[in-house]
Amino acid sequence: MSVELLFGTYRGDPDGTANTGRQARGEWPPAPSRLLSALVAADGTGEACHVTDGRELSWFERLPPPRIHADARASHQPLHVRYVVKHASGQGIGTSGRAKWSQREYVARGAAPVRPGVRVSVRDPRVVYRWDVEPPPARILASLRRRAARVGYLGAADSPVRLRVGHEPVDPLPALWEPDRNGNLALGVPRAGDVGVLDRMHDQWRRRGASVARLQFPALHRNVRYRSPDFAARQRGGEVVAWLRLAEPVSGRRIGAVTGLFKAATLSLYQRLHGDAPQVLHGHGFAATGYETARFLALPDVGREGATGRIGGLALWLPEADAEVRRRVREAALGLRRLVGRGLDIGVAACEGGEGLGAVGPQAWTGPSRRWATAVPAIHERRRRLDLDELGRWCGHAGLPRPAAFRETRRPFVAAGLDLAPVEVNRPGRPGMPYSHVELRFAEPVDGPVALGSGRQRGFGLCIPLDGLP
Repeated sequence: MSVELLFGTYRGDPDGTANTGRQARGEWPPAPSRLLSALVAADGTGEACHVTDGRELSWFERLPPPRIHADARASHQPLHVRYVVKHASGQGIGTSGRAKWSQREYVARGAAPVRPGVRVSVRDPRVVYRWDVEPPPARILASLRRRAARVGYLGAADSPVRLRVGHEPVDPLPALWEPDRNGNLALGVPRAGDVGVLDRMHDQWRRRGASVARLQFPALHRNVRYRSPDFAARQRGGEVVAWLRLAEPVSGRRIGAVTGLFKAATLSLYQRLHGDAPQVLHGHGFAATGYETARFLALPDVGREGATGRIGGLALWLPEADAEVRRRVREAALGLRRLVGRGLDIGVAACEGGEGLGAVGPQAWTGPSRRWATAVPAIHERRRRLDLDELGRWCGHAGLPRPAAFRETRRPFVAAGLDLAPVEVNRPGRPGMPYSHVELRFAEPVDGPVALGSGRQRGFGLCIPLDGLP
């Protein structure tokens, strides 16, 4: 299935926050779930169908997440807020009898702000969706083509498109966006039953009008992680090989104990499965400086209204290593079922996809973002005042670009960020080092997870992306 952007631009709200006016990046490429919505709108369902019988929708919604070919050089342009006339007369009239935010051209009418979000501009207007499945029966294919011919736009109405359906190869193709549970992007995809949910939503809209919103139907929200074409290069040679969730949240003050148990359990299972663990996993035996080792990260619930600061998940980041080492480490981490230690006995399970995972899922920690702030305090690498040069040194050690600006404080910058005591940061028997919370701003967007400082291998200095947050 191929989409041609007739204006060379696309506008869609990826996460429902366009109306806040704080979005910095739009949805790109267009989510596969939008294809199903557009096909439904093109000819309706059930008795509302005019040119098809609707069976093609049941076939389409059961397809797996597609591979997507789209321009990787997209430009994201946040649009300015504009004010429009309110349609209901009399709104905005103050006690003085004059209209508040009044419009000169419309007597006694107020104005309302419209925040249109972000427009994405591309050089190559083609987007191609590919499913590695057997072609549908001829009747289904013909019905899909009739619906596609009636599709006028994707996303917002100012994104007109031409939609085509076929099983012939398209050459040459734009860059590839591939499903990957450790990817850096979450896109909505359809699933079996979505057409029925859309029907129920439409029925309620006919009865209740504009009070019905898509957000009231969480069954329509299914995100799958995708890997962008340049993700590997921007990941600085490393990747998260495992995302895990805890059966019960743990106090953020136990972060040192949790990551310590996570490391010990992963090493133990690796040795039982594959023998001696590689140096990159345990960090011992290196003959020179400048090496990077695995980071055992605990993921607290931070950065949002109502956040608790409690640890709900884990992630294992591995620096560049050969494919067999990555496979074995991933197998060991995803094979964990419990973490047992002093005062802790926690069930562990692998995270699949990105749906409904909140702070536990990749979308909360991978960005991309120009601004990052520590959710867990960063341990200083040296006993000296923290300035831009010293922080640039930290970032260089962590594989990050030099920041353009920063702020430092002992207290967290983000809601529910961990405010720890020295005994909760420094390891017993080791010299205590200064630690603090920092907020960084980079010249270009950086992909996460971002962790910096001398304790990043055990989860300290873990940052949360701030772009897009209130």
